[in-house]
Amino acid sequence: MSEIAIACTDLDAAIEFYTGELGFRLDMIMPADAPCHAVVSGHGIAVRLEAGGAIAQAPGRAGMFYRDLIPGRLGGRLIASHIRIPVGGPVPDYVHYHRVRFQTIYCRRGWVRVVYEDQGPPFVMHEGDCVLQPPEIRHRVLEASQGLEVIEIGCPAEHETWRDHALELPTRRLRSQRTFGGQRFVRHVATDAIWQSFGDEGFEFRDTGIAQATEGLAGVRVLRAKSGAMSRTHTGEPLFFAILGGRLRMRSKALGTHILETDDTCVIPGGADYAIEAITPCEVLEVALPAR
Repeated sequence: MSEIAIACTDLDAAIEFYTGELGFRLDMIMPADAPCHAVVSGHGIAVRLEAGGAIAQAPGRAGMFYRDLIPGRLGGRLIASHIRIPVGGPVPDYVHYHRVRFQTIYCRRGWVRVVYEDQGPPFVMHEGDCVLQPPEIRHRVLEASQGLEVIEIGCPAEHETWRDHALELPTRRLRSQRTFGGQRFVRHVATDAIWQSFGDEGFEFRDTGIAQATEGLAGVRVLRAKSGAMSRTHTGEPLFFAILGGRLRMRSKALGTHILETDDTCVIPGGADYAIEAITPCEVLEVALPAR
């Protein structure tokens, strides 16, 4: 199918014109947080709509509101987003997939009902639950509680979201061990998790199983501390922390000393030493590339 590129000033209006008036269908949109590129197709052609730039404060794809948690997105290498759906109820989503290297979703507050290709019937993610979305797995957001908040971490920072017009979810077959781009889908349920000790350090953790499912590409854990400290030197790509609750002190020869509180986030660059110390009982979401 031949493709034509067309510049537009209002992407939403252009999509509405092509799909509503001319009978085209929406195939692709990017980036999800503030779309400014889209592909629509119909009548034997594909049209790539290119807007001049994202509209500030506009909701992103499917009416979701995004906030960047990593300023500058590390030059496009990694994105961490705080995503909100303020009004509860059905979500205007469709079956789609992402062209990504890695992507995980952590439910921060509220609940959301989702469905994934070959992973059985729809299920609800509650606060503390986490999923790995392997590359190009088809999925859909169905319903959300009022005030839903999730943390989404992925790379690269900007990626395409493609709509699948043919596939219906849930699929009839269950293939829980199927791989997508060399990764397996993971659903981590917080209430079923087992806490593990670091040994003599003051922290313990629950592992999501994402390290194994990605063959070490990335690891996602939740750390918990009542007291004490933990020291490390991070190697590899940047290490992301989100403070889920409580207050801690982070010290680093390279980065200085910082106090982090609930909903604060930070990134530790590769090769940097650091130590974290609980000031109050706290929980921390840790995302490491590669897995630790």
